[in-house]
Amino acid sequence: MKKKKLPLVCWDSIKLLTALFLLWGVCFGADAYPGSEYRKQLFDYDWKFKLGDYPDASLNTYDDADWRILDLPHDWSIEGTLDPENPMGNDGGYFPAGMGWYRKSFEIPSKHKGKKVGIYFEGVYMNSEVFINGKSVGIRPYGYSSFYYDLTPYLRYDDKNIIAVRVDNSQQKNCRWYTGTGIYRHVWLTAMNAVHIEHWGIAITTPEVSEERAVVQIKTILRNETSSDRQITLTTKLTKGNDEAGKGEIKVDLPANGIKEITQKIFVLYPALWSPETPHLYNAHFLVTEASDVIDSTTESFGIRTVTYSAEQGLFLNGKRIILNGGCLHHDNGCLGAAAYDRAEERKVELMKAAGFNAVRTSHNIPSEEFLHACDRLGLLVIDETFDGWRDSKNQYDYSILFDQWWQRDIESMVLRDRNHPSIFCWSIGNEVIERKKLEVVTTARKLADYVHKFDPSRPVTSALAAWDNDWEIYDPLAAVHEIVGYNYLLHRAPVDHQRVPSRVIMQTESYPRDAFANWSLVNGYDYIIGDFVWTAIDYLGESGIGRFYYAGESEGEHYQRNHYPWHGAYCGDIDLTGWRKPISHYRDLLYNPDKKLYLAVKEPDNYYGKVKETLWS
Repeated sequence: MKKKKLPLVCWDSIKLLTALFLLWGVCFGADAYPGSEYRKQLFDYDWKFKLGDYPDASLNTYDDADWRILDLPHDWSIEGTLDPENPMGNDGGYFPAGMGWYRKSFEIPSKHKGKKVGIYFEGVYMNSEVFINGKSVGIRPYGYSSFYYDLTPYLRYDDKNIIAVRVDNSQQKNCRWYTGTGIYRHVWLTAMNAVHIEHWGIAITTPEVSEERAVVQIKTILRNETSSDRQITLTTKLTKGNDEAGKGEIKVDLPANGIKEITQKIFVLYPALWSPETPHLYNAHFLVTEASDVIDSTTESFGIRTVTYSAEQGLFLNGKRIILNGGCLHHDNGCLGAAAYDRAEERKVELMKAAGFNAVRTSHNIPSEEFLHACDRLGLLVIDETFDGWRDSKNQYDYSILFDQWWQRDIESMVLRDRNHPSIFCWSIGNEVIERKKLEVVTTARKLADYVHKFDPSRPVTSALAAWDNDWEIYDPLAAVHEIVGYNYLLHRAPVDHQRVPSRVIMQTESYPRDAFANWSLVNGYDYIIGDFVWTAIDYLGESGIGRFYYAGESEGEHYQRNHYPWHGAYCGDIDLTGWRKPISHYRDLLYNPDKKLYLAVKEPDNYYGKVKETLWS
């Protein structure tokens, strides 16, 4: 039967109802109490966009009538034309980049004066500058960091307000893979009373866990932005589904224009533990009251689990030995580009789980929030990674030009945002840093690791080490800074390294797909090796042709030796860009998951079409 199209009048009605609902959210009606949705409203819809640089576009008087109307997330590079002359080159998949502007109008009624109104960007690639009513409120160069700005001083009540965002990805090359360009992750408008829980001000850990009882430790930062002392009550209720699991309540004296961190310990009886096989989640509901009035509320999800590791016994999750069958993963979604649609982010986790993976490394940058939420829900352990490099460059305009000024703010953003995800078992501070032979590298690594632990002392820190010469042993002082040492393509050195440094805990943070059996043998043969992460779990855009096969007479060599246009995808993943599993995926699954069935594949023989040639990652 032929499907009927939805009548236009109905669609217009739906759009009108949606707009009214969103307007209610933007205007922060008092009826939003006591739900946590009051604090945070999705701000993705009806933006205006135009490619190019328009310096006056920050002004409210600017005429944007001819600009394109769109919804976020948005990646304008994926909309462009592939061209071997595009400055992203083979690293970026030959897509265009450049500069562009976004604008959006909204209103807030005067009855909401006194509230703290802000805007929260999950990610803008890159070099973003945000304006409100013509005033610049901040610049954020790193395209993978989430950031928040207070809009309160600049708002016009009962009048139109204009948010404008300038995005500059014109300096190329600034990355070694496809980045996308634009406001490619969600944007939220936030509103809080002057007395509130701080943005990213909740830290949840589970320091004591047994079958009978878990201790859930919650640190909550409360802020008073009024000129008078306030006496408030913080009530925290833990739930699993519809069932209450624990509760705590504490009275707090907040000084004028002051801030306090409150620690609560709540007991959960017979806890349901989080693991890749049983990804049980709890919710912590926070209610701030003054007398009988609710003045703030929010909800944070978390999991109850323990992670321990040692060279003598390996990695243990909830007291059980676990071997990491992991894959590295870039942030793009294939033909959708870098736009972080919730369903696309969730699908990547589903694909990895279906392929038998139990862990992922977010190479080489901070992932989207929704990706981590999906890892929590579906059960995938995560190495959350900050940077591809530090001070020495891999490309002319990469993070090396930002490092000294921005590394602290970008690490703080990552750890504060992500620390309550039970899926994250390890933080990574870098990947194959170029300055690895300089004396300063040890000091730099220690500073980064210490700064991570300032915000989250509960998890280990790693980074991915590599060497393309015979000097591997000279990196021992650098390796010693890490609680778990990441090896890129060098796991075969682990047995000798163990004799030299018997306390070292090792995981291979990148490996060639063709070495699956050798790596599986090492991981299963030595307790001090806790797992392997293949490059890569899922194909991605950029590093064009890194995993291709080709025929004799075609463009020779690796992707870093010459361009191989029209290749624009990597093709080194166990899973291709459409979600189809390659034979190597089934082979790896059989190695690590003995309950899997046999799988039959067909290999093209040499000289059927021509002599088949391969790259290192094919």
